[in-house]
Amino acid sequence: MPFCPRIWPEDPAPASERDYRECGLDRHGTRMVWGEGNPEAPIMVILDNPGAREDREGDPFVCGTRQTFQQAIAETGLDDKLFYVTYILKRKPVRKYDKEQARDICMRRHLDEQLETYRPDLILCLGNVAVQSFFGNPELDVKGLRGSWHRVNGYETTVAYHPLAVRRRPNLYKLFLEDMALVKNKLEQD
Repeated sequence: MPFCPRIWPEDPAPASERDYRECGLDRHGTRMVWGEGNPEAPIMVILDNPGAREDREGDPFVCGTRQTFQQAIAETGLDDKLFYVTYILKRKPVRKYDKEQARDICMRRHLDEQLETYRPDLILCLGNVAVQSFFGNPELDVKGLRGSWHRVNGYETTVAYHPLAVRRRPNLYKLFLEDMALVKNKLEQD
């Protein structure tokens, strides 16, 4: 059966967080997206922000980032129910903002809450923004960390290129599949 990307169910933001304003992204006019996929999954995927989930008319669609990620999951032989995707920023930024401040606030306020609530077995950071924010070090990058496991904030964590970077640079897809296979092997060992 050919691969067909699909819209994963959205995990609604807790009522207490929906109108959160401290990070300033509420002024960008985008809605809060807490996460998507299976909140009970053993693998939590961290991306920089939720990106586009709807087109200009408000109709849901599967963006290129999600298509590339879902295709790699399928090609690696993993079930998409093993994944819960969340973000450093819970709103898509659409104009200039204080990146460092917003990421720090959102990490402390939202992502830490999700980790405490969901307690995943493994973390997969996709892209440099997710890596630098989650690892707490702006000098780190995917290229230097991929292909191995790291203990970060008490979690077994690995990294891979952002699916959008993979989509733009197809030569990275082989490496992306290797990183997904690393996740699969770890999951099967535990």
